[in-house]
Amino acid sequence: MIEGLLQTLTPSVMMWLTVGVMIGMVVGTLPGLTATMGTALLVPFTFALPPDAGIAMLGGLYVCAMFSDAIPAVLVNTPGTPAAMATAFDGHPMVQKGRGQEAIIGACFSSAFGTLFGAACYLLLAWPMISIALKFGPSEFFWLGIFALTIIGSLAGDSMLKGLAGGAIGLLISAVGISHGNEISRFTFGVPELRGGLSLVAGLIGIFAIPQVLSMVADLRKKEFIAEYSPVRGQTLKTVMKVLAHPLHLIRSAVIGSFIGILPGAGSPIAALVSYNEAVRWSKDKSQYGKGDLRGVTASEIANNAAAPAAMIPLVTLGVPGSSPAAVIAGALMLRGLNPGPELFQSDGTLVYSFGWSLLVAGIVTFILGSLFAPLLVRIIRIPLRLLAPLIMLLAVIGAYAIRNNIFDVYIMLGLGIFVFLIRRLGFHPGPIGLGLILGPIIEPSLVQAMYISDATSILNVFFTGTINLILIALTVVSVGLVIWTRQRDRRLARDDTARGDNAAQSDGVG
Repeated sequence: MIEGLLQTLTPSVMMWLTVGVMIGMVVGTLPGLTATMGTALLVPFTFALPPDAGIAMLGGLYVCAMFSDAIPAVLVNTPGTPAAMATAFDGHPMVQKGRGQEAIIGACFSSAFGTLFGAACYLLLAWPMISIALKFGPSEFFWLGIFALTIIGSLAGDSMLKGLAGGAIGLLISAVGISHGNEISRFTFGVPELRGGLSLVAGLIGIFAIPQVLSMVADLRKKEFIAEYSPVRGQTLKTVMKVLAHPLHLIRSAVIGSFIGILPGAGSPIAALVSYNEAVRWSKDKSQYGKGDLRGVTASEIANNAAAPAAMIPLVTLGVPGSSPAAVIAGALMLRGLNPGPELFQSDGTLVYSFGWSLLVAGIVTFILGSLFAPLLVRIIRIPLRLLAPLIMLLAVIGAYAIRNNIFDVYIMLGLGIFVFLIRRLGFHPGPIGLGLILGPIIEPSLVQAMYISDATSILNVFFTGTINLILIALTVVSVGLVIWTRQRDRRLARDDTARGDNAAQSDGVG
């Protein structure tokens, strides 16, 4: 481990790591350009570098892209990646209140904190934590997805029914294409391009970005900018102190992100959503979530950035990538003749730990650069709407097309965007729709696999036995119960306030 640290701190490795971080900031800021895509595009350029410098460069891009995808989510409510969706719930309302600089710095510091925590888990706890992750099978992943769906209660707004309907719409959209169970085409309406399913990134851009652009066009006569903004001196220190004022919140989010990151296939989107849900659940004051609460931004960013280094743990210990970028990095190692897994620990343990230290240092470099550039980044919201709306539309089209080089994805993005824009006028929140779209590809395959397993025993044995299954079921029931109880309490308090107001008015009238 010490040799790995010394190797990471050499000038050449630090230089290429910083270059990777700067590329990652550009990649994450542009909607549609994901950490996976950026890492894949960078792999060929790392072959001319020594293994430690090349892997550090990839790690720097990965870490920074996980932070910088929060920038468009916060500033213009356009999460370019699934992991940034939860960040937009409170980040964009903060911008609308003139707190854009605070939102960006809070996201940056939270990203750094999550990365440091996840990298520490990578360095210290790889083997003990992977033994728990190996116990997750199809039924456990199914219940994890169902548990993540309970966040709809936090996103539903005034109507729980509309929130559940939005989640169902998202799940239906995710079901388009070939069935996981019997390979039958569903909801394709005879369109061959739909057989492969909808592009997740194109769908998310359509659900969040296009309605935002249409809203900007509708508001052109009412306001010139997204929100007012004036830079505040000393905002970095103030924001960091505000984030550190909730230590239990920070640790809880980091633990959730690290553990879910280790689970192969779960990844940062699930980590961010579960962390946000738990932040709302354990908060004494839930009323500000979704309206511009910094804790909502930090919960999401800490978890999804802690999941990034943690996703490397199954890669280096078992040879199983924990995320899509981890799979790309595995390919980069194999192209160099290095096979991820236990053999890599024995043959080149210094490189394994050097990579862990690179992820940790990349978190620090990301915070430094992000804090320095925050006042400049936030000025995006001062671009006039008549210029910003077509710019976002251009980036959205490029992002949707670039994933699969398919113009049909652009049509899907536009269609979904117009649909969500219209139903948003009816009181539907885009959050539950995006949530269903993300969780569908996780829940359905796990359900199908578990059902096949149950043919040998029984559904009861597969889904309702086992410690992890029972814990996740209990958490799901408690989560739903708390949502119902909280909403009933809020309605009762609202009725009491109304009654007191009426009594006061009657007393004034009698007087």
